[in-house]
Amino acid sequence: MGAALRRIQVGSALSAFGLGFTVPYLYVYVAQVRDLGAGTAGVVLAVFAMAALAVLPFTGRAIDRRGPLPVLIVAAAAAAVGACALGVSDGVTSTVLSAAVLGAGTAVMQPALATMLVWCSSAATRTRAFAMQFFLQNLGLGIGGLVGGQLVDVDRPSSFTLLFLIEAAMFLVLGVVAATVRMPRVPSLTDAVPGDGTEPRAGLRALLSHKAMVQLCVLGFVIFFACYGQFESGLAAYGTESAGIDPSTLGIALAANTAVIVAAQFVVLRLVERRRRSRVIAWVGLIWAFAWIVAGYAGLGHGSQTMATAAMISTYALFGLGEAMLSPTVAPLVADLAPEAMVGQYNSAFALVKQLALAVGPAVGGPMGAALPGPYIVTFVLFSLGITVLALKLGRRLTPVQDKPSLATVPSRVVAVSMPGSEPVTVPGALR
Repeated sequence: MGAALRRIQVGSALSAFGLGFTVPYLYVYVAQVRDLGAGTAGVVLAVFAMAALAVLPFTGRAIDRRGPLPVLIVAAAAAAVGACALGVSDGVTSTVLSAAVLGAGTAVMQPALATMLVWCSSAATRTRAFAMQFFLQNLGLGIGGLVGGQLVDVDRPSSFTLLFLIEAAMFLVLGVVAATVRMPRVPSLTDAVPGDGTEPRAGLRALLSHKAMVQLCVLGFVIFFACYGQFESGLAAYGTESAGIDPSTLGIALAANTAVIVAAQFVVLRLVERRRRSRVIAWVGLIWAFAWIVAGYAGLGHGSQTMATAAMISTYALFGLGEAMLSPTVAPLVADLAPEAMVGQYNSAFALVKQLALAVGPAVGGPMGAALPGPYIVTFVLFSLGITVLALKLGRRLTPVQDKPSLATVPSRVVAVSMPGSEPVTVPGALR
């Protein structure tokens, strides 16, 4: 990695480290430490998603017009303010408003960081850059959660205030580190002009007319709905209510998920980086379908408590394997589909799809996991198989280099430009 890319990765990892201090304990902090009740805690968690949905539609255009660096610095500063305010809030109104600022800031950071990775990488290195970011973020979240767990004390609100101040400091560090990055040239429209000389269209209408990107967004929604949207809601409710596992086991299961990602990321990367992205994503659907079947055994198999516990932990671990396979495929594919002048808008659109799935997933999965265990498992087995079907259909719309970047022989930031509303255009010298 170049110096700019290294600094971006370090800043991203440190911000994830800060998030790890507070994310596992937010519900307990609002409901019990500040004694605002479970209802307010639920509202605070919902506000995070709603704030993201409110700001992401405007984020992409700001990134493409102003560049990702100033947008990231502003977002990091806003997130730091929100974290500090949340750490000292003791009323419903101040807590909800602080959560909104924090949620908006962290939401904007995602596409800004992704766009910076795109600008500082080439088609040949982008897959590894995104895999490294995913690895470091999970490592940071895990370490932050472990360290935060040693500092918190429900009987001392000041211990939670300390966690939020540490989180705010990490956001400021991200902003400072990002400010030292010397970004490469600003993309221009001329780099994304089709071969027939016509001007490329820009904006939401152009993105919606890009069939490959629309299909990828649909696929992304199903991916996040069927996995991430169930971790702390439907799957947790199913495990404790139907499988009868101890709530503390969920922490072990999440630790197993993170451990698999950290241990397997670069082994998996070696296996997938020279294979078709669409096929890799299709395999993830099959792995997750098997994971849901294993979860079904935990709650519906009438086995021993030990077997049910082992099955639930294995389910989370299998999800981690799939996540490790997705990190070097999905995010780089979003970048490779985007015209240079719309990289920020494409990243923001995909982040918006992710937030929608994370908002809808718990609302659907939570009640089903607790009250309808059989239909819940069947539903998400089918959703996982849907990932496989959608991935294979998407593969037919991708250019050879978009689906398999290792075919590129000349390192170039844009090796194949698939313009919205037009046939894919191959840059000369990019293919053998």
